[in-house]
Amino acid sequence: MSAYPAKQADLARREIQLIHVARQKIGMDEDTYRALLHDRFSVSSSKDMDWKQRRELLNHFKTLGFKSTSSIKAGKTNRPTPAADKAPQVAKIRALLIALDNKPDAYADGMARHMFKIDRFEWCTGAQLGKIIAALSYALNKADTTHKTCGQAPE
Repeated sequence: MSAYPAKQADLARREIQLIHVARQKIGMDEDTYRALLHDRFSVSSSKDMDWKQRRELLNHFKTLGFKSTSSIKAGKTNRPTPAADKAPQVAKIRALLIALDNKPDAYADGMARHMFKIDRFEWCTGAQLGKIIAALSYALNKADTTHKTCGQAPE
């Protein structure tokens, strides 16, 4: 069994902790916080939020003056630095992830794990990175086609 869900749960737990620290640092009382969660996200607790909602809430706290030194808040993780010859492919993968509704690097990690049994996509060979790029491109084209057939413009 993969440790992937455990890593996501750990990240969610740390983001929730950061949300509570931010709320305290900006001086928001509990009632105002609960009203914000209900009105803006239709949830009663930060534990009920998905990762996009948690990011949006943290960005909202930033507009209210919250500053953090946390790597979670800054959107940075301890990602390996790719070799110079693989850097363009890694950059292409990240661009495709952004085009696919801002999917996190963990999404490509999951693909590498599923396709090649490698934990981080940055650790893949050039040929393997090419296959991940092809899969992400296919997913992007499929998403664009779905939007067109539904009569909706991609966001």
